[in-house]
Amino acid sequence: MLLAIDIGNTTIAMGLFEGKRLLRNWSVRSEREKTADEYGIMLFELLRFGTVDPAAIRGIVISSVVPPLTPAFQALSQKLFGIKALIVGPGIRTGMPILYENPGEVGADRVVASIGAFEKYGGPCIIVDFGTATTFDAVTAKGEYLGGAIAPGIQISAEALYLRTAKLPRIEVVKPKKAIGKTTVASMQSGIYFGYIGLVNTIIAEIATELGAEPKIVVTGGFAAPLSPEIKRPHHHEPHLVLEGLRIVFERNREERPAA
Repeated sequence: MLLAIDIGNTTIAMGLFEGKRLLRNWSVRSEREKTADEYGIMLFELLRFGTVDPAAIRGIVISSVVPPLTPAFQALSQKLFGIKALIVGPGIRTGMPILYENPGEVGADRVVASIGAFEKYGGPCIIVDFGTATTFDAVTAKGEYLGGAIAPGIQISAEALYLRTAKLPRIEVVKPKKAIGKTTVASMQSGIYFGYIGLVNTIIAEIATELGAEPKIVVTGGFAAPLSPEIKRPHHHEPHLVLEGLRIVFERNREERPAA
């Protein structure tokens, strides 16, 4: 079995694959202060409750946008499973040319999500990841990663409005019944929600124009379920896109992963 781990700023997604089939998946809070031992205990308990024998795990692949947690999970992989994890980064074979000016700047999660989307739907395609930040990534018809856009996530936008004003309250981000709010909370919800939908649709439209062909649009991330229905163009919702991309990257680097 393969254990795929995506370390994000807010959550850590983990998936257990047998071949191409995702058997189990979990999501835990991303906490930089936790040690490898603490995460190891948590992961061991998740496997136990999922009736998974840790000895059945023969490979581990990790993408991370939280550098302090990467060595913790490397240590966890060696200590708990006796496996040297494959870390997605420079020098790893992805099968996708990166046309960024500095390829090393691209977040590993953006690359593996793009790989997962292109593998399933072909190109050109646009990948929208609704996470702590919302990222937009463009892939050509030939499977080249072009770049994209990064915007504050919808939750960050709402939190900034609360933190940077004297009288506005903290609100729950939900779709309001009307655009014209009759209370301060309803007005804030209208501005955040409908404003954000406008941002998403505009960026998608601009990237599609630059691609020069009608793209496939693939959405993922923690906020994708409530927000993706607002996307005007036809699209596909893939909640485990990054985990699927990690599996593909692992397969492309499969020759004898060394044991710890």
